[in-house]
Amino acid sequence: MSLSTAMKTAQSSFSNVGLQSAVASKNIANASDASYARRSAVLATAATGASVVETQRAQNEALLKQNLISISKSSAQDTLLTGLTSMKMMLGGEDYELAPSTYLSKLRDNLQAFADKPNEVSLAETVIADATDVANSLNSTSLAVQKMRAEADADIGTAVTELNRLLSEFKIYNDQVKQGTAAGTDVNDALDQRDKLLTQISQIVGVSTLKRTNNDLALYTSDGTVLFETEPRTVTFTPTPTYTAAVTGNPIYIDGVAVQAGAGGNTSAQGSIAALLQLRDEAAPIFQNQLDEISRGLISMFSESIETPAGSGTFVDTDGLFTWSGIPTVGSPGLGAVIKVNPAVITSQGGNAMLLRDGINDTFNIGNNASFSELLKSYTAAFETPMTFDADAAIDTTATILAFSTGSVGWLEQLRSAATTAGDDKAALLGRTQEALQNVTSVSLDEELALLLDLEQSYKASAKLVAAVDEMITALLQAAG
Repeated sequence: MSLSTAMKTAQSSFSNVGLQSAVASKNIANASDASYARRSAVLATAATGASVVETQRAQNEALLKQNLISISKSSAQDTLLTGLTSMKMMLGGEDYELAPSTYLSKLRDNLQAFADKPNEVSLAETVIADATDVANSLNSTSLAVQKMRAEADADIGTAVTELNRLLSEFKIYNDQVKQGTAAGTDVNDALDQRDKLLTQISQIVGVSTLKRTNNDLALYTSDGTVLFETEPRTVTFTPTPTYTAAVTGNPIYIDGVAVQAGAGGNTSAQGSIAALLQLRDEAAPIFQNQLDEISRGLISMFSESIETPAGSGTFVDTDGLFTWSGIPTVGSPGLGAVIKVNPAVITSQGGNAMLLRDGINDTFNIGNNASFSELLKSYTAAFETPMTFDADAAIDTTATILAFSTGSVGWLEQLRSAATTAGDDKAALLGRTQEALQNVTSVSLDEELALLLDLEQSYKASAKLVAAVDEMITALLQAAG
């Protein structure tokens, strides 16, 4: 090997060590950044030895795509479970102590006690208080359900705004990747940012990718709607600020195509907005329908059939213990929010609790008999009599009022239990997928420090070569005198 060749080899080695050290140092500096993918300097054989030809970024396309799917599914499941847990808390939590079924059981028991002692005013007052608790439970739960729908609607609006922002930012880095790839420059930092945006987008909506020329990416939703293709597609949504049972929320459109809500406890949704739609437009309305049906059943059970006019043989159902206020009618959406106890039996409102025994219109206990209990017994019997309920309430269509109200709790608990199990499964899958991806792309400080030690030895070897060449040149010059 000539002295000039030796010097060129040493210079090449110094250059390689410098570049490799810079890459390793950058890896170490970004070791805690989850969006950073490890870099490695790639060497190739040249006339003067090896030289760094490019800096490669660790990646695995298959694992990245699987990770995006896992993020979308886990995000949707967590969103649904949060909403269902909120619905459970409306009913009092683990023991469901605030559920209408709890208050209905107490009403039935005290009504039976009153039927056994129909002359006890205190028992009459107790029954009226129990009926008030039932109505208040239905009212408060109905209002809480509609509040939850409004909150879900607001969350959808926030998510849509964020999605549009992320897509706009995605275009910036996608353009950098395309231009850099075409020009042959380093685009690794832009790729990191683009992948980071992908994970954030996948939390909001299910996304799949298609790689095209010059590393260009096109994005599609999980159902095939174009999300990004050279330019971001517009995501539109009009919020609805106030919700009642009769209000239907507005859809979300991506490139003019409506986003579909998820379905089931193990939701089919991918991304938070599909799960929010499921809560707003499916789970909450079904629960509201159950509350409305309980209210309808109560109003019907305690209604009084009055001959009008007297002696005509024509009987008309009139309000009994329960009535309602406002626009909704029996069988219409929102009845649970407006059901109330008839003021005629509320002492504090000028009523008489004993009218529950004698009839609201005071037409049953004609002789004002203190032991009259026929009407009260008919009410207690009604608690054991099956009724017909709306099939859209997703519970048995024929059941007693207590069985139906208990079935409402069971429906919610079954849905929440399925969501909890699915949430654990999807979180575990996401954890495994992220771990597998990080094993490929993340920075290991041990490996980087070991590499720096190897580079140090390479630098020392090159330095020794330069020193040897220097000594040889010095000796030659001295010999030449």
